Parts: sequence; C-alpha cells; structure tokens
Amino acid sequence: MCLSKYFAEAGIVHQTSCVGTPQQNGRVERKHRHILNVARSILFQADLPVRFWGESVLTAAYLINRTPTKLLKGKTPYECLFGNPPSYGDIKTFGCLCFAHKARRDKDKFGVRSVKCVFVGYPFAKKGWKLYDLEKKEFFVSRDVVFDEEKFPFAEKKLKDAPIVLPPSVAHCDEEEVRETVIMTERGRSEQPVSGDVSETETSEVSVEKQSETEEQLKQSETEEQLGRGHRKATPSVRLRDYVSYNAQAPPESPDKHNTITGLTSEASADRSGKTHSLYPITDYVCDDFFSDHHQAFLAAVSAGVIPRNYKEAFADERWNKAVKGEVTALELNRTWDVVDLPSGKKAIGSKWVFTIKYNADGSIERYKARLVCCGNHQVEGEDYEETFAPVAKMDTVRTLLEVAAAKNWEVHQMDVHNAFLQGDLEEEVYMRLPPGFHSDDPNKVCRLRKSLYGLKQAPRCWFEKLSDALKRLGFEQSYEDYSLFFFVKGEKSIRVLCYVDDLIIAGNDLELIERFKKRLSETFHMKDLGKAKYFLGIEIARGPLGMYLSQRKYALDIINEAGLLGCKPATTPMEVNHHLLRDKSPLLTNPAKFRRVIGRLVYLTVTRPDLSYSVHVLSQVMHEPREAHWDAAMRVIRYLKGSPGQGIMLKADSDLRIRAYCDSDWASCPRTRRSLSAYMVLLGDSPIAWKTKKQDTVSHSSAEAEYRAMSDALKELTWLKRLLADLGVRHEDPMDLFCDSKSAIYIAANPVFHERTKHVEKDCHSVRDAVKAKLIATRHVRTTEQLADILTKALGSSSFSYLLSKFGVCDLHAPT
Repeated sequence: MCLSKYFAEAGIVHQTSCVGTPQQNGRVERKHRHILNVARSILFQADLPVRFWGESVLTAAYLINRTPTKLLKGKTPYECLFGNPPSYGDIKTFGCLCFAHKARRDKDKFGVRSVKCVFVGYPFAKKGWKLYDLEKKEFFVSRDVVFDEEKFPFAEKKLKDAPIVLPPSVAHCDEEEVRETVIMTERGRSEQPVSGDVSETETSEVSVEKQSETEEQLKQSETEEQLGRGHRKATPSVRLRDYVSYNAQAPPESPDKHNTITGLTSEASADRSGKTHSLYPITDYVCDDFFSDHHQAFLAAVSAGVIPRNYKEAFADERWNKAVKGEVTALELNRTWDVVDLPSGKKAIGSKWVFTIKYNADGSIERYKARLVCCGNHQVEGEDYEETFAPVAKMDTVRTLLEVAAAKNWEVHQMDVHNAFLQGDLEEEVYMRLPPGFHSDDPNKVCRLRKSLYGLKQAPRCWFEKLSDALKRLGFEQSYEDYSLFFFVKGEKSIRVLCYVDDLIIAGNDLELIERFKKRLSETFHMKDLGKAKYFLGIEIARGPLGMYLSQRKYALDIINEAGLLGCKPATTPMEVNHHLLRDKSPLLTNPAKFRRVIGRLVYLTVTRPDLSYSVHVLSQVMHEPREAHWDAAMRVIRYLKGSPGQGIMLKADSDLRIRAYCDSDWASCPRTRRSLSAYMVLLGDSPIAWKTKKQDTVSHSSAEAEYRAMSDALKELTWLKRLLADLGVRHEDPMDLFCDSKSAIYIAANPVFHERTKHVEKDCHSVRDAVKAKLIATRHVRTTEQLADILTKALGSSSFSYLLSKFGVCDLHAPT
C-alpha cells in the first residue's frame, strides 16, 4: 500500500517543507548536524581524504545508533528498535590500519597471506568489515581481519610527505619585513621540527651549525643594537613572560631544492636573561616602571594563571580540585537544592563548572575559584522562569563616579559577594540534573533548586532584588538615573555604592563610615573585602597624585597574543584613511566565528579606549558576512594595539567637574544606506567620561541636518549626566557647553532659521532648541581641527589622530621611557 493511500485512510495530513527552508524541518536538520559532526570528527582524526566522506557518514550513523542517550533513558536507538542491546565486539577505530587475510589461490608457500588495508566502515547486510586496499585502491568486505588501532596509514603518509618549511610571515607587515618570519610562542616552549627524510646525524649537524651562526649574530646585535627609547636596554618584564616573541630567520637559499630549513629553537632565540630578538619586541611598547612596587606586584599577579576549561582538567590539579570542594561545601551549607525524583512531565536542565582566579587587594592570587553554572539556555519561558531583567552598572556611570572620587579625593574601595546568586530565593519550580562530580545510584534522581543558581535566567534578578532590599534597609537611596547606583548622605558624610552583579565599588568621603558600612554588609552577605579598588571588571585602576588611571593592559595583551601578533610591527592608527570596507567584495572568510570573536573582544576594549570606537563600529557592521579585507582591517586594529597596549584614560584630580561635550557627524557616510554617522565625546573637567559612535536612524538631507541630529544625541547624554552628577553630589547650575563645528547647525539650534532645510526634521530633534532657550546647554563653535569628536566619526591620519588623542585625556603610562 502506497504511503499517500495510507495517509488518506488514517486521516493524516501530509505536509512537506518548502524549498530552501530547512528550519521547517528542524528535528531532521539537527540530526543531520549531529551525524555530520561525528562524521567530521572521525574523518579528521584518521586524516582520511575528503573522498571518504560517504564512508565516514555511514560509520557515524552506525555508531550513533549504538550509543546510549539520555533521551531514551540510557538505551540505544538500536535497542529501542529491535528490542535487544547491540553487540560492540565488531566496533573498531575508523581509519585505522588493518590486514585482511588473503585466501590461497596458488601453491606458493612463501606468497603474501594478507593485504594491507584501511578500515572504513560496516557494510549493510554483511557480516564483516568494509576495507580499503591501499595497493589496489579499491573497496572490499572481509571477515578475517587483524586490526592495529594505534596506527593510521593516511596520517603517517601525510606526515611523511609534508615538507618542513618556515611558517608564513606575519600578515600586514611592510615589504622590508617579508624576509623575516616571526614565530609566536610562550616562554619555555620550543619546537624543532625534523624532516623524516633527514637522518639524526644530518639533523644534529645542521642544528649545531645554525645555532653557532645564530649565537654570533646575537652577540653582534647585542653590541650594536640599542633597544627601547633613548639609550636604555629593554629587557622583558617578568610580567610579560607569557608574551615573548621569537624570530626565525631563513639562511641563504640552498641550491638543493629538496633541502629543508628548520626554525631556530627558543634557546637560540632568547637567552637565559629573557631577551627577545624580534625587530618589534613587546617590551618596546609596554612596561611597568612608572608604577610603584606595590602596583607592579598587582600587575604581575593579574597577568599570571592558567584556567582549566572543564571539570576533568580541574580535577587533575590539586588547587582547582580544592576550589571545587569548597564550592560544593558552600552549595550544601546554603541548601541550594534538594535531591528528589523527577516529577512526570518535568524536564531537568544540565550544568557545568566554570573556573576563574580571584585576587587580593595587593594583587596577589587570593584563591582559585570554581563555580557551578546551570545551562539556563534550556529553560522554557512561562514554565520555569518569568521576568529576567536585572540592571548592571553602566560604564559611563563607572567612569563618572571614579572621576568625581578623584576630584573630591574620596576613598574608593571594592568588595565582592561570595556566591551572590545563591543568596537569591527561587520562586519557580526548576529541576537540574546531577552536576559533574556528583553521583547517585538512582538515575532518576535530580536536583530541585531552592536558590537562584548561576546560569538561571532569573538568577540575576533574584540576586539584585535581595541586594537592593538590603541596601535600602541600611538607609541607602536608589538612583533613578542608574538603578545600580545607591547613595547614602548624612550631613557632610556620604557613601556611593555601584553594583555590577556581585562586584561592588564603594566611594565616600569618610573612611570610618565606609568601614562601618562594609561590616554591616558582611553581616548580611558573605562578602570579600578587596580593599582599595585596583581591578574592576578587567579594568586596571591606578591612583596617584594626578588622579586615577584606567586601562585594560592585560586584556589588550591577551588580544594581541591570541592573534599571534606580539612580534609584528605596530600600526600608527587603527584604520586606514579613506577605506571602503563597507562595500568591499573580497572573498568571504572561511571561519567567520574567529572574526566575530576578535571584534567582540575589541568592543569591550572601548571601555577605556575611545580611539577604537570608530574602527570597532565599522567592523561590527560586517559581522554577518565578514570578508578577507575585514579580517585584515581587524588585524590592523590589533597591530595598532601592539604600539600602546597599556594606553588608557586619566581621570584627573584637579578637575573643576564642569561638563562640556563635543558632537560631530559624518554626512551620508554609510555607502549601503546613505545614513550619517553621529558621535559625541563628553568631558568632566578635562577627563573623558562618555563617548559614543552610532549610525543615525534616518537619512539626512544635508550636512547641517546631520550635525543637528548629532547635537540632539549629545543633548540626551548631557541631560542624563547632569541628573547623575546630582546623585553624586555635584550640581550644575550653569549651562553645559556643547561644541559643534557646523555653524548652520548652531544657527538652527538658536533660531528657527533655514526653514527649507529643517521643515521635515522630527520634533524630538528640536529639543536642542528648547534646551538652549532653557539654558540647559550653550552651543559653541569649534574649528574642525579642534573637534575632539572627529576621531569618533572617521579614520584620520597619524598626525591628526595623535593630536586629538592628546586633547582629551588619553595617555599611556605603561609606555617605556
């Protein structure tokens, strides 16, 4: 009986998916992805050529059907279909070496008795193994096979045939650099490849000869070359021991084409003193000599530490194993869950371990921390969670609070809440499978959560509500401008508390009051007193007589190191002038996820690096379809970071705390939509506290209209900052200065002139005119060369770029002197 007839008799409506819409058949597509993931894994593990993809897919399906799964309560699909568990005696490693018995068809007693093959799968409806004859290049099935599952013929052949050559030059180097190859490694790691065609004697002779030549070159370079700036010889800081680059220079070309060149070992590239011989060593661009010994110790600790990726790696290390046990103890003492049977109709979510390093106030490693996190992405809205929003501190608020503290000489301390989310009470009914490291003889046992464990969608909200209630009970008021800001004022004494999840910044003008508050808060929650603020959300805070210096030195070095550009030549600007990245048609990237990761990391770097705002803004627009030119542009940004990884902003102590802002636009700058670009830079005194680069929502008909819209965007920020400063105890009675380089926009803001140019402009933009009348702001004209926001709207040349950076408080205290 045909299938359509069966559907008609059974009353089944048969619907097929539309062409090109795999999302309509999601379950099948997910299974396809599962099969292909397994197929790729076994194919790549055996180093088989892609032409064996069919065999790998069939083998993957064979293995999946015989693998127990939690969805089937520990059973295999094979057992559910046939009623009997499968036999695993015939399972062999895909792609391994094997020898098939060859039947005797002659009388030669010394003839070949087996055939060298590769195992490539399980044939259908035959009791044997599918093999590939390496000599005859054909497939066949045999049952008399001897397997060597430790060897993979195609992998060995690939390794033997591969020539040993120097790695390609670092991308984006100038022409004079092409002759040099820079190899990025960690200190202590050396790799000396040896060709399979070269004997041990020949290899050792070549290595000794090359090493002697290198030692002579290094001795000569030590006497001739002066590193760093001036006449000081720069040696790598102990804080940069994980960021060392080595060179491998190719010797004169040999007339023998078959000769191979091995790279220098790390011993030949760097001596015991830690010297590096890259043309552009990282120590030429970052050092810590400017800072006190106390702060240098902190920087050294921040740069250290290797974090495990999973529970298995952590269990092998006694330090992390101790951290896991400590977390388990905290979970049990807090009664985070009850172990129960999973109710019918309920689903349990998974969990994982996340590891990190916590620091003391002096920068030394305080402890290795393990945290159990729920897989909240498996929660279902309406079933096990409702509201999820919880406010966190805005970075503009962080910078503003620190600038006010620097100007008023406030104490700035930091605290951390131990297991903050476990403090929140969970109202919904949520079940979690037993975490890694826990075991129960009953497979149906799960955890009924009582506390808001990390990873749950509602966990941040539960914790913030409990923290807010606790602070209000202590007499604090919550700011309406930033709900994560709380303030307490009693006469001349005051405290401000800024919360970012479980990290708290406490600023106030009375140390005794701050200490009393910290003691009261510790009675309510399990707190960690980190002392004076030094490291907040990856931002390094250094305080001195001049003010507070904020930078992300370690974060920038990690980005450079991950990109493999520690030894590259730095770029003077983050982006080329007059670029055409938004209409580039170069080939698409084969690995767009790598590009997105780089841009995502650069986005957070703009917290203390306004000089990167425009470049990151442009590259963020091509995240959905990155091309090779976009990757090159991203690498240029990292090369720019190489020149100043420790650059940051100075929040000055001698500030008058007056607000002034610069706004600018780039008319019709987007080649795709012809929309303009708006940007503003807000200074509190001479310290930058807020900046933004954003594409306008609509197309502007003139440059004056685009500038007028930019003024409107800046006005919104100024209005908010004025109210925020009032909560910080700083009141502005005088109009705030708003600088613009368009006289037409200033005229429009002052009077309803240029009617033909502005009659179509939305009413919200005319709030600028109302603000001028109300004396909230005062518009000022500034020359284009002095327009600080110009650096946020376009790529500038090196001279203009450096000049504007120096005008708004950006400096590099980590630069070698």
